[in-house]
Amino acid sequence: MSIPQSGGGPIEHHSQMVEYLAKGCKPREDWRIGTEHEKFGFCEDTHKPLPYEGERSIFAVLDGLRQKFDWAPVTEGGKLIGLEKDGANVSLEPGGALELSGAPVETIHQTCDEVNSHLAEVKAVSDEIGVKFIGLGAAPEWRHEEMPLMPKGRYKLMNDYMEKVGTMGTAMMRRTCTVQVNLDFGSEADMVQKMRVALALQPVATALFANSPFFEGKVNDHKSWRAVIWRNLDADRTGMLPFVFEDGFGFEAWTDWVLDVPMYFVYRDGKYINALGMSFRDFLKGKLPALPGETPTLSDWADHLTTVFPEARMKQFIEMRGADGGPWRRLCALPAFWVGLMYDQTALDAAWDVCKNWTAEQRDALRVGASVDGLQAKVDHISMHELAREVVAISEAGLKARARAGAGGLVPDETHFLNALKDSIETGMTPADELLSKYHGEWAGDLSKIYDAYAY
Repeated sequence: MSIPQSGGGPIEHHSQMVEYLAKGCKPREDWRIGTEHEKFGFCEDTHKPLPYEGERSIFAVLDGLRQKFDWAPVTEGGKLIGLEKDGANVSLEPGGALELSGAPVETIHQTCDEVNSHLAEVKAVSDEIGVKFIGLGAAPEWRHEEMPLMPKGRYKLMNDYMEKVGTMGTAMMRRTCTVQVNLDFGSEADMVQKMRVALALQPVATALFANSPFFEGKVNDHKSWRAVIWRNLDADRTGMLPFVFEDGFGFEAWTDWVLDVPMYFVYRDGKYINALGMSFRDFLKGKLPALPGETPTLSDWADHLTTVFPEARMKQFIEMRGADGGPWRRLCALPAFWVGLMYDQTALDAAWDVCKNWTAEQRDALRVGASVDGLQAKVDHISMHELAREVVAISEAGLKARARAGAGGLVPDETHFLNALKDSIETGMTPADELLSKYHGEWAGDLSKIYDAYAY
């Protein structure tokens, strides 16, 4: 989850909000890769989720990272809620999942080194206190009441609102994990093409990374239950956004959509002020009930931008949000998949050619199909398996064209990071399929086996 934004002056004109987004435009040489991933912590012996405080807790892990590896603390209300170092952040998800928001880097080699270093640090700390972490899209057994809400003001407000809209908002907050990548754009036209490809092909990522076939101790008949939860969260702020594919889409249209998304909060003097369901448009007029007579700053606008949750989200960069959290190997595959598609123009054009004639109904159906059936999904004439094969091949070509070497030049490009996805395409088996095979086979229906088998 995002941290409070800062550095913005008062909003005096509508155009400032549009210009804020446009400031994300960067020349190609400045494009970077920011990878984020979440993982569930649990007690090694009991397999129970971690509380915030105690000998075996989220606080103990954060404080251990701070002491052993020189991370700087981030606090709220006197509570340790995160860490910062070298442009990266470690933060808490609402239910206690631990998230790494990586520093912006130039290559997949660098982002994978960062992921590896972080997981090694987490393991060094957690092994000492009998804690483990696991990468899954949804908590396999834990129920809502077992998942503590972390001590962040934003989460308390969101939790209250989630209980009133949709049906699965609180499940999203406490019991889902994802891996995502944040990528840059060069111009408004580049942003438009990337947003359209990101949204249309997000179901391919959902299928390839599907990793949540269990929920509350049972097989749930979906390859990605995380995706089900997101579909039933809050219709005002989620989805595939058909307006992005309409003529004239750009920064202005995105601004208008976000302005109509109900607010969660306003951040003032280190505190979150309840603005649940209120209108940012009223805020612009000084008519926000939570702060009568006060008008917003660009920092408030930046905060509000973090409260929309579509399958791809634009801020001053684009976030790819459709994948389940997963095993170590796949944490590097997700940024590789999207960088290959987005950071080479020939690949981006080819990706758009694949999906540009789909209807809004087909895009939605693919989203649902990926969640239910993974690579076995079929929508009209579209086979998800063959679509994934084609799109991964385009991504591989894009990574080859980038030709970003690693390991001191010994590795010529970034294509090997796609190997996990290529394996899935060849076998037809996503992580969810592998989990189900073990559950019905060697685990003999004992879901507790998942913890030892898949802990980092």
